[in-house]
Amino acid sequence: MLSPTVDRVMADQRAASFTKRSIKGSAKGVGLRLALSMLDLTTLEGKDSPEKVRSLCRKAVRPDAGDPTLPSVAAVCVYPALVATAREALRGSTVRVASVATGFPSGQYPLEVRLEDTRRAIEAGADEIDMVISRGLFLAGERGRVFDEVASTKEACGSAVLKVILETGELETYDLVRQASDLAIAAGLTEGDFIKTSTGKVAPAATMGVTLVMLEAVRDHCLRTGVRIGVKPAGGIRGAKQALHYLVMVKETLGNEWLAPARFRFGASTLTNDILMQLGRLRSGVYMAGYDFAEA
Repeated sequence: MLSPTVDRVMADQRAASFTKRSIKGSAKGVGLRLALSMLDLTTLEGKDSPEKVRSLCRKAVRPDAGDPTLPSVAAVCVYPALVATAREALRGSTVRVASVATGFPSGQYPLEVRLEDTRRAIEAGADEIDMVISRGLFLAGERGRVFDEVASTKEACGSAVLKVILETGELETYDLVRQASDLAIAAGLTEGDFIKTSTGKVAPAATMGVTLVMLEAVRDHCLRTGVRIGVKPAGGIRGAKQALHYLVMVKETLGNEWLAPARFRFGASTLTNDILMQLGRLRSGVYMAGYDFAEA
């Protein structure tokens, strides 16, 4: 399929227009609670330990110990070696277990190693797999091989949700972001799967312009096929106000059906406490400090 050319100037102007919307009163509170429910709390560090993952899972289930009315987040994302720990810690909750796989973050491992990485994570209890495409192959014009890698990973996932990470900061142009989005979707993504901006390890990560390009790819695919693919911006989204801007963009580009954790996620753990601070201010009229909440 031939992807359309993207006018970067117009895309950035359109994305910037969503930051001008005024959201006040009860609508702001509803939006912040929705954003909280869309978070994938993530820890992907070499020093990750079982206790750190358990702590993150406690935060995921009950983000603010002082407000039990708040929703849990959507998922906790960890390395495959810690999936079983997260699975046990989240038992009985609605929070899903996600795991990066396929040679995260480089995607430079042999395909069979990446597929085995995926299968092991699922066997350990992962509900969702966040895979990375091989940007080297994509940029070298080996699009067929990238297509086959996504298709093979989708098959290895079975019933688990697949999120395909494009690493948009390395794709450099909006045209290539659109082409990578279309390729990933065409490689067999089904209802409930996602395309995702970034690993969080490369700058720039998520931006509103890049995310808009991906939302439009999803919109066009839905108009052609009726299949609704999700979108996950990850990395660089730190403020509650930013999150609300993204939700406005989703609503105006894709409609209310995408305003749900099953179709839109934030991969931004540092965003959590800012959302909790803003919700606390709406509730009490007083700003709370970041240290009033557990670390995400």
